[in-house]
Amino acid sequence: MMYGRGYYGYGSMMGGGWFAGLFMLLFGALLIAAVVLLVLWAVRASSDHTHGASMHSHPTHDEAVTIARRRLATGEITKEQFDEIMRALGT
Repeated sequence: MMYGRGYYGYGSMMGGGWFAGLFMLLFGALLIAAVVLLVLWAVRASSDHTHGASMHSHPTHDEAVTIARRRLATGEITKEQFDEIMRALGT
């Protein structure tokens, strides 16, 4: 049997020595970091999408008044509907 520098020893392609071990360690760390960053990106993208949808579905009082005025000006709603919206908004 060959110990040391044989088929699976320090000098063979299969063993690789300390450089291969260091390379595998760095590659593993990069792979784990990539997975963590991917998960963080997915969570942020999901929360941004949800947050953006909730902001648009609940306009502020001033935005609601502006929208109602614009709809009245473009003829989408009548004066009576506009007055009803203003009463509902407390204006």
